Amino acid sequence: MTPHDDRLALAETFLREAVYRARERQSAVAALHASATGNCGLGERAVAVLDLSPRAREILAELGSGDLDADGARAWQEVMSGWVERQDAFDRKRNHFLKDFRTRHGFDRTRYAPGVLAEFEAGLDRIGAEEDAARREAARRLLAPARPV
Repeated sequence: MTPHDDRLALAETFLREAVYRARERQSAVAALHASATGNCGLGERAVAVLDLSPRAREILAELGSGDLDADGARAWQEVMSGWVERQDAFDRKRNHFLKDFRTRHGFDRTRYAPGVLAEFEAGLDRIGAEEDAARREAARRLLAPARPV
């Protein structure tokens, strides 16, 4: 792995941390407004949290992004909050795929015919690959403004 690859992987980890932090907030909000709406369990919408977890602050330090100028810091916040919303959309897409698939074929995967199981796994793989590519692109954008003062 090259140093660039290491930084990119670390930036992806940072984005995951941002999503974990947002999910904490989103869970709390959803719990306060719990209702039987029949939604996919993710609440109304993504909650972008701009306060960072301890691990996210460590990653920022490792990436040397604590010394960003104002424009660079703003760009990081935009990419981070944009990724939280995009991840929310991927999670919803995955949940809706599962719901629709299970409605058509049942919940017990052990009873799926081989072709149905292959369709199930391919659907999840397709969403996962799309998510991975989008996260990698967001990580690239995250590193682009990393201009020390």
